[in-house]
Amino acid sequence: MKPYLVALGIGLLVGALYSLLGTRSPAPPAIALLGLLGMLLGEQAVPLARQALKGQEVIAFWKANCAARVTGVPPTTDDPS
Repeated sequence: MKPYLVALGIGLLVGALYSLLGTRSPAPPAIALLGLLGMLLGEQAVPLARQALKGQEVIAFWKANCAARVTGVPPTTDDPS
């Protein structure tokens, strides 16, 4: 039940933001797609920031853990077997 309430709360916040910006809801397709891209990138920003704060390699972490979620393309392996 909690994920549903969180989704509803976030939806209310985004709806209020749309209203403040004067954007119709549902948003025009280009705006909606950019919003979805922003959500995907924002979801990965926290793990990347944690890696950077730990002083660990961010590029390798992005390739191993984030890139497939954002692009939809599974990571490739160098091992052909």
